[in-house]
Amino acid sequence: MIAAANDPFNALGDPYRRQIVELLGTGGRSVRDIADALPISRPAVSRHLRLLKDAGLVIEEPRGTQRIYRLHDEGVAAVRAYLEQVWGDAATRL
Repeated sequence: MIAAANDPFNALGDPYRRQIVELLGTGGRSVRDIADALPISRPAVSRHLRLLKDAGLVIEEPRGTQRIYRLHDEGVAAVRAYLEQVWGDAATRL
């Protein structure tokens, strides 16, 4: 069983984290870019990114002095596979 802190569904339970995932769906971004797009501070964005990273949904890549965050394909695929397993044909109809 997945620990609560590393559970991607717990990580996606917060509306700001879902917004971050949506932003990263369009490509990699820095903490500053994400914070500029949301009504929360950079430290808050960093905390949300850490939780998303611990849940396997986000990875970071060093680029110069910045860290660029993007969706972790394997983590997103695992969430999708779980939903398809649980909901079966209902998931494909949605």
